[in-house]
Amino acid sequence: MISIIVPVYNGGSDFSQCLAALKSSAVPPHEVIVVDDGSTDDSAQQARASGYRVLSTARPRSGPAKARNIGAHAASGDILFFIDADVCVAPDSVERVQAAFDHDPALDAVIGSYDDDPAHRDFLSQYKNLMHAFVHQSAREQASTFWSGCGAIRRKVFLEHSGFDESYGRPAIEDIELGFRLARASHKMILDKDLRVKHLKRWTFWKLVRTDVMDRGIPWTELILRDRSMPNDLNLQISQRISVALAFLLLLSALGIALYFRGYALTPLLGLLLFYMARYWIDRGDESPPRSRFVFMTLGMIALVILAEAHKMLAIVPPIALGYIALFVRHRYATPQSRYGRAASFAFMAYASVTTLFIVAYLPGHFLTLALALVFIALLILNNEFYVFLAAKRGKPFAAAAIPFHLLYHFYNGISFSVGLARHTWRSLTSRKPATLNS
Repeated sequence: MISIIVPVYNGGSDFSQCLAALKSSAVPPHEVIVVDDGSTDDSAQQARASGYRVLSTARPRSGPAKARNIGAHAASGDILFFIDADVCVAPDSVERVQAAFDHDPALDAVIGSYDDDPAHRDFLSQYKNLMHAFVHQSAREQASTFWSGCGAIRRKVFLEHSGFDESYGRPAIEDIELGFRLARASHKMILDKDLRVKHLKRWTFWKLVRTDVMDRGIPWTELILRDRSMPNDLNLQISQRISVALAFLLLLSALGIALYFRGYALTPLLGLLLFYMARYWIDRGDESPPRSRFVFMTLGMIALVILAEAHKMLAIVPPIALGYIALFVRHRYATPQSRYGRAASFAFMAYASVTTLFIVAYLPGHFLTLALALVFIALLILNNEFYVFLAAKRGKPFAAAAIPFHLLYHFYNGISFSVGLARHTWRSLTSRKPATLNS
């Protein structure tokens, strides 16, 4: 019997879709338990109206770890199927979970992945949710951790290991931490790549960075150091660790060029950055871009014009401006699925390639420039599968626009590791008891 457990805090319209998807399951679960963490909206009422059992945390904003544990202790099913409140299960999700445990009595846990069709159409939400999907779809089927966004576990095993660590008071890595304990105890966990759910989360730039650094990168580093275990899987694959080192080398090379050649080299570097950030500035799905993006875009272009004028490079400004116009027209009047959208994508990629080579030609000839180019090419090769995946799902212009954000992702992963290492070291030093002298 499968008990579905959904923690929620102010779930809003995403939670409404989550509940509707659960209702559409081809095989109904034994029960659905919604644990409300002190919502100030009508999340609890929505769940009750759907006929589901609703529990509450004793203290509002106790965190999803606490909420899930409450639901797990109240559940009567022998399989606990955890779903996030901003996730929509597929009609066959419950059936797939049930079949996995029925066919393998030795199985202790099974996790799924996000699908490759995120709900929100803006660039950042598409990029980040597709990255999640790619990471899981390219991971090993013998899972090295647990995932509470769409993960099922035998209730007996869950309780034996005391459930989720409730010291995580906000959404973080409580599921990964549980997975590490399960792996250390040699429990069998699998990743079913056909168990796919839709993620409804809308990402903003600062939410993306804050989540990746504060809620994922730093605590995950501390967990790795605590358990002295770094599996070659998911975001911890060797290629990703090398990419972090290369991202720092790329930045150092760019800084070296900028310092050595001053504004002369900054001009083409800024031009390339603005050109490949254009998709982010413009693409907000079905909404108009916020004014702040136009402000940043305008300030960036003004800075580029000033630098270009000072160093006799004004020729690079019109191609970049024309690229913005082309993207805006394509975004406003053509969808990628239409014949005109595909033609526009092909034309823009050809234009982008020529413009990139034109801008790069203004970089000074120096061994630092060669180092920058070699490191950048190495990063592209290492992450080629991800970019090919993005191109297949959303087109080549989308994949090209994702490169600056992916480089930034590797860079702040390195920052997260450094901060996590420093925090772990400090706690280790301060937790040691001073030695006492025997008289």
